[in-house]
Amino acid sequence: MRQLLLAGSALAVLGLPATSLRAQGTGPEVRLPATASLDEVVVTATRRPEPRSALAGTVQVIDEATIRASTAQNLTDLLAENAVGFFSEWTPAQTSINIRGGATDGQGRDFRSQVLVLVNGRRAGTANLSKLSPSEVARIEVIRGPASVVYGSQALGGVINLILRDGVNSPGGRAEIRGGSWGLVEGRAGYGGALEGAGVDYYLGFAGGRRDSYRAGGGGEQAGTQWNRLGALGALGVQTGLGRVGVTLRTDGTYDAGFRGSSWNTTNRDDRTNASADVTLDGGTEDGRYRWFGQFYAVRDVDHFRWRSPIQRGGTGLPVIGTDADRNHRTLDILGLRLQPSMRLWQGAELVTGLDLEHSTLRSTRWRVGLPGSGITTQVPPYDNDQTERTLGLFAELSQRLWDDRLTLRGGVRRTWGETQVDATPNLPALRLRSADYEATTWSAGASLRVAEGAVLRANAATGFRAPTATDLAADFTALGGGRVFGNPNLRPETSTQYEVGAALFRPGWRADVALFQNTIHDRITTRARAGVANTSDYVNNPGDILVRGLEVQFQADMARAFGVQGWRWTAFANASWNFDMIDEGARLGPTVNTRTAQRMYRYQAAIGTTVGQARWDVSVLGILRGPVHYDTEENLLIPAAEPFREYIHRKGPFWVWNLRGSFQPLPEQAPGLRIFGAINNLFDVNNHALFIATAGQPFLGDARLSNGGLGNSMPGREFTAGMRVTF
Repeated sequence: MRQLLLAGSALAVLGLPATSLRAQGTGPEVRLPATASLDEVVVTATRRPEPRSALAGTVQVIDEATIRASTAQNLTDLLAENAVGFFSEWTPAQTSINIRGGATDGQGRDFRSQVLVLVNGRRAGTANLSKLSPSEVARIEVIRGPASVVYGSQALGGVINLILRDGVNSPGGRAEIRGGSWGLVEGRAGYGGALEGAGVDYYLGFAGGRRDSYRAGGGGEQAGTQWNRLGALGALGVQTGLGRVGVTLRTDGTYDAGFRGSSWNTTNRDDRTNASADVTLDGGTEDGRYRWFGQFYAVRDVDHFRWRSPIQRGGTGLPVIGTDADRNHRTLDILGLRLQPSMRLWQGAELVTGLDLEHSTLRSTRWRVGLPGSGITTQVPPYDNDQTERTLGLFAELSQRLWDDRLTLRGGVRRTWGETQVDATPNLPALRLRSADYEATTWSAGASLRVAEGAVLRANAATGFRAPTATDLAADFTALGGGRVFGNPNLRPETSTQYEVGAALFRPGWRADVALFQNTIHDRITTRARAGVANTSDYVNNPGDILVRGLEVQFQADMARAFGVQGWRWTAFANASWNFDMIDEGARLGPTVNTRTAQRMYRYQAAIGTTVGQARWDVSVLGILRGPVHYDTEENLLIPAAEPFREYIHRKGPFWVWNLRGSFQPLPEQAPGLRIFGAINNLFDVNNHALFIATAGQPFLGDARLSNGGLGNSMPGREFTAGMRVTF
């Protein structure tokens, strides 16, 4: 493994001429065309700037205007407003995701994710979007489907790339403050610019906020849903003879956030932070034939759980005395290097190669204190085994434009070598220390064809993979509620295969995109209850595939322009998906499984909205359809009043949530820097939840004896917010 890493490093240095990836930071080399909202330049799908219409796969873009207009308090809410996928908001500090059947772990652990989250094009170190704030995000690009050729492990279902602000994409100053229901107070400020003639650009931003526990729709307070947030970003860019050198430092986090979880616990608290440092070099030759990009990054992702579980479910299913304290501290450190050479081989042909090196360490501790009478006198291992992981990835992609650039053919392949080392873990003396090597080859192929002006057809096929972690291979931990989970040294890597066809139509004032896909996930690693042993599970490869077939639609329109309305602003959008097949082939083997439908993903979902206004005012209406979802809940529900047996897979029905927003510019049009805004979220005070079955209301479907202080989980009810924004 070490020899491979050294050899890869040498090859990368020798082949340094590379493609510019300045677009990952939306720098000066990316210029959107006049019809930017119709056929914009995107960077995430191929790790370099390309017109959206030339891509073979589906990309969804959430631009700066959309982010600025939203009153979402975290990235989870923002992405849900745009129907990116299924988001299960367990707590204010924890979200899991599902895109095209690829899911993240329930604790948001990036190293066990099937959806890859990036920050400026490199691994974020977390897939838990609740710990990341939209405050310093200039743009979000979402790849739907496997993208392992350019990004390696974990990109089975999709990729979410957060492109941060810097002095180029966010010049000038901004300051914003808002408040609202349940003690909400948020503030953010930032300034970016350039030193004229010096080739230097800079940006500095800060954001923070807090909120008390919210009230459920039509119900009472959901104690244990409060949070505090704090983040900062600094970016500096300097033009040199080799290109632009950029340095970015950032931190983001959620503190003292409640964790009700599946037991409705009102006393748990979380601190979750994500910090990183990046150094990039981005340049090319004057004729553009050779380009280069390099990025060195360091990431620290920390989860500190301050939990307690006074009441637990015993082996017989009855309540037993539990813990007065259960503290789990997890730190993931990542060091990485990305090098990406590219060259124009001949007319219309571009070869992009890349090397990714990464070294990560995971370290955890855990400390429990049992209540009197619990019988808890010893410590147990943390939720994750300690591990060290090393990876090397080499990839190449060739694209060829033909027929006056109307047809673009592309194909790529990646070879990944990795080593997962199981390290000594606290309170697990019998752990067998070992390392597991893995190799994976992934590929992609596709084409896009402009059949007429503003009309493009596309098709692609791609594969992805995720290697087992040390926890998957060797776990022996006790969950908060008392259940025990064991690892499996015989696990195989997860893989996926996707086929997709799509079309895009874009005309002055509107764009429509439709995609039909099939994504199959093989050997999904999951937990399975151990037969005949209560509260005990093992990690296993799902014996059958997860098969998802679906249809996705995106639509944006400048309605005023389309209908020739002068002096008014009128826009509309719609994002929707329908997974008409979502089958868990392995479920048929279970003796008590009541459905083969894949869990924790929407059958269908949608987000629709429109904005009407003029220069000094606007009003927006947004509707979010949370579609049907199947789930074998971890909640302690009443049997048989709520479910016939513990392994019963529920179907949550669909529901709509509507938000109303508006803004007003009080000063004359010649002084547009001040704007006042307000919003009503969950306008009709809906009492529901995207995932949990036992919501806050009557009749209560849970077992109150095991509730640990709460009675059901519901999303926030009707919420009022108002604030002001100043730009200068």
